[in-house]
Amino acid sequence: MATDLRLKADLIDADLEKAETLPARFYRDQAYFEKAREDLFAKSWQFIGDADQLTVPGQVIPVSLLPGYIDEPLIITRNLDDQLSCLSNVCTHRGNLLVEGACQSQNLRCRYHGRRFALDGKLISTPGFENAKCFPTERDNLSSVPFGNWKNKFLFAAINPAYTFEELIAPMRDRLSWLPLNQFIFDPSRSQDYIAKANWALYCENYLEGFHIPFVHPALASAVDCKDYQTETYRYSNLQIGIALNPGEAFDLPKSSPDYGKKVAAYYYWLFPNMMFNFYPWGLSLNIVVPLAKDRTRIVYQTYIWDESKINIGAGANTDRTEREDENIIEQVQKGVQSHFYDRGRYSPEWEAGPHHFHRLLTEFLSE
Repeated sequence: MATDLRLKADLIDADLEKAETLPARFYRDQAYFEKAREDLFAKSWQFIGDADQLTVPGQVIPVSLLPGYIDEPLIITRNLDDQLSCLSNVCTHRGNLLVEGACQSQNLRCRYHGRRFALDGKLISTPGFENAKCFPTERDNLSSVPFGNWKNKFLFAAINPAYTFEELIAPMRDRLSWLPLNQFIFDPSRSQDYIAKANWALYCENYLEGFHIPFVHPALASAVDCKDYQTETYRYSNLQIGIALNPGEAFDLPKSSPDYGKKVAAYYYWLFPNMMFNFYPWGLSLNIVVPLAKDRTRIVYQTYIWDESKINIGAGANTDRTEREDENIIEQVQKGVQSHFYDRGRYSPEWEAGPHHFHRLLTEFLSE
């Protein structure tokens, strides 16, 4: 008999003070890793790049949505009307990949059989199909992919989204409307990938609570007030606010900010299910969590600099050290959840609203 992989929708009690965590089988069973691919990640929004890569009409770049897991080939184009689009990178004739590298072009030409498409995906010409009946149809255009654009800077796409981009981005966009994202410059020298020998969900859970900071991150604990660590949950996102112990290491917030008057050291935004936007006075550390196996995860770190003079102070002073400390602890947890003696734990009502929110979303998507 096949195993029922659905997680019951009521598995995680809505009452944080009574709820138990996800069962250990979620982190160790290959079948849950596979089920999440279509039931969760194919239905969610994913970061695919920034608009600085396409500044003039005619620019085209290929991207892969969650390479190593989903591997969906996409194209981002800025068409001749100066509009950004996201399209499938698969020719509608025989499935060849259309674009193999960044380029400048007035149209897209398949090098397999010469089929051409406009930069908005519309079919232009089809050599060899002069006698084809009932051709072409809408299916012969490139598929337009659901696309999100935050402040003409950060770009997102989804295969079959279960919720709108507006539902995802609105809390972060509105709270940080004062940030000049156009001044954030990608720094490849401070960007890299990490590999953690642990389930992707363990990485997210660890990120979603400040409970572990005094025990795992001594340097970070000396920069933020662990007694005044704040968590806010939204429908498809979560915000943790770190308050600076040293006022000189906090944001200089404008009066338009709802946090004006607070010594905010960092805004830690998690976007369901696997994206972390960490804003510091110096800029942004963007972390994308990519599942590779049930016990192996890639964390893509991308750094955007706003004020380099502040890069070595405060909560964001040593993100590499913090990352390595996080990897070490979740790798120990990955070993622990293999135990015959562990199944489920309890949430700290004071500290673990974030993991509780995450687990309820997981059961919502994986119970359908």
